[in-house]
Amino acid sequence: MKKKSAFSTLMYYAGSHNYLIYASCILAALSALIALIPFYDVWRIMKEVLEVRPDFSAAVYIKSYGWQAVGFALLSMVIYIAGLMCSHKAAFRVQATMRTVMMEYIMKLPLGYVESQRTGKIRKIVADSSAATETYLAHNLPDKAVSMATPVGLLIMMAVFDWRLGLISLIPALIAFLLMGTLMMGPKLAKDMKEYQNALEAMSSEAVEYIRGIPVVKTFRQTVFSFKRFKKAIDEYEKWTISYTKSMMKPMVGFTTASNGIFAVLIIAAYVFTGHGVTDTFILNLFFYIIITSILTVTLMKIAYAGESQMIVEDALNRMDEILNVKTLPEAEVTKQPKDAAVSVQNVTFAYDGAKRNAIDGISLQAKVGEHIALVGPSGGGKTTLASLIARFWDVKSGAIKIGGVDVKEIGSKELMNQVSYVFQDSKLLKMSILENVRMGCPKATDEEVIQALKDAQCMDIIEKFPEGIHTMIGSKGVYVSGGESQRLAIARAFLKNAPILILDEATAFADPDNERLVQQAFETLSKDKTVIMIAHRLSTVTNADCIYVLAEGKIAESGTHEQLLEKDSIYKHMWSEYNKSVNWQVGKAGVSEC
Repeated sequence: MKKKSAFSTLMYYAGSHNYLIYASCILAALSALIALIPFYDVWRIMKEVLEVRPDFSAAVYIKSYGWQAVGFALLSMVIYIAGLMCSHKAAFRVQATMRTVMMEYIMKLPLGYVESQRTGKIRKIVADSSAATETYLAHNLPDKAVSMATPVGLLIMMAVFDWRLGLISLIPALIAFLLMGTLMMGPKLAKDMKEYQNALEAMSSEAVEYIRGIPVVKTFRQTVFSFKRFKKAIDEYEKWTISYTKSMMKPMVGFTTASNGIFAVLIIAAYVFTGHGVTDTFILNLFFYIIITSILTVTLMKIAYAGESQMIVEDALNRMDEILNVKTLPEAEVTKQPKDAAVSVQNVTFAYDGAKRNAIDGISLQAKVGEHIALVGPSGGGKTTLASLIARFWDVKSGAIKIGGVDVKEIGSKELMNQVSYVFQDSKLLKMSILENVRMGCPKATDEEVIQALKDAQCMDIIEKFPEGIHTMIGSKGVYVSGGESQRLAIARAFLKNAPILILDEATAFADPDNERLVQQAFETLSKDKTVIMIAHRLSTVTNADCIYVLAEGKIAESGTHEQLLEKDSIYKHMWSEYNKSVNWQVGKAGVSEC
């Protein structure tokens, strides 16, 4: 299928307001043509002055020509402003529609895809792409219409005045246009623009990570270059900016020289054409073309800027398409209702795109209703991936995952989320009040129900230390909470949701000892009568699990209860031994090292 042009895509996003884009272009073009009339009036004033000299009192039409020039100049300005009002309204509409479409589609994408993207990448694409199109539609597209209409008007005027001077004045303009079309706006520049945007995107993402790590940098007296990825991103950005600048230097010099060389060419032409005498008409036409030279120069510059802006928009739309082309998880035509909260993983295989090996390789396990199972093992073994597949953040490549005897692919997405509560390793609190953050678990919940969930999650000590209580704002304009406190608030959200299946992904990873104790108490209450799938590195949290599955390299290496696994010379026994050593480890009183 033929890919839509950037303009067609923007017209699609404009929807019922697309007439405003056409109106802005027409009005801008009309204003450009009207703006040429004052130059004609100036020519007529000069013509009348030359005809009546030395009796200048006979020039009776000078005032009317002058006022006419002022009137058309003002009219051109008013029409252009009207065009800009149309273009701005259309641009705002397109920007809003693009962001809405993008966010609605992102909400349909697999959660695994969203989680796998680099920090800020999706946000940057949504924000910057829509901003680029807004600038293009609001300003550059009307200017492009102006730059297209102006040469047409000038060609018409050439038929009225000295065609030789008109043709000569067009030669530098044509040279500038050819330089712009071949060397400044060709496929190579489009490729360089894409690489430049990629480098800028990478540097922006790494800058976010660096800013987050500033406390570490300052504590250990390091510099920006201690962050190798950030340094690499800076170097890559520098490489492409320097390369782009060097590649554009000669063409830009040539373009600027040609576009500004029209005046010089006219002077040379005047010297050649006046070899056999000078006439009033020729002098008059020469002055006219000298005056109008500035319009040609400005027009060429507008074409160049509009072309560059169009390339930026095309690149922005391509980046949006990269997200919009990501396949959503298919919804079953006929959805089924799980009969209970039992979880069954049947010979499941899964691999991430571009990965050399399977992240999950033929895993089968069962979690009966009300049963608690634990997933442990070395990092990269597939624990989080398996938990994500159960919640259908991704679709399995082969095999099946069933909840209540029904394949998760046959359960509607809303119903599946009603069945599963997922407490992430790094729970995210949004920039809103504690009340609103917790209420996301059940939007219809009353304030009293939210408070009860906070009590069940052992969060009242958090609430009581803030003057505004549950109405305390979280984030940049409010307060910040610790990792352990954030986890407890996330658990309160899970309490409020009260789903029959609970997935805990390293939920105590960022908790200090005091918070870990409170988190564990909350878990004990939350997990009662629920099917629980728990991922843990702190093995003390899984000793009471009904079954522990040890995952390594995407496979189940061994399984059993805590006691059964310790009876074997197993991976788990070794992990348990190392875990206890780490728990009992203490800092020595002597031997403090210096850096």
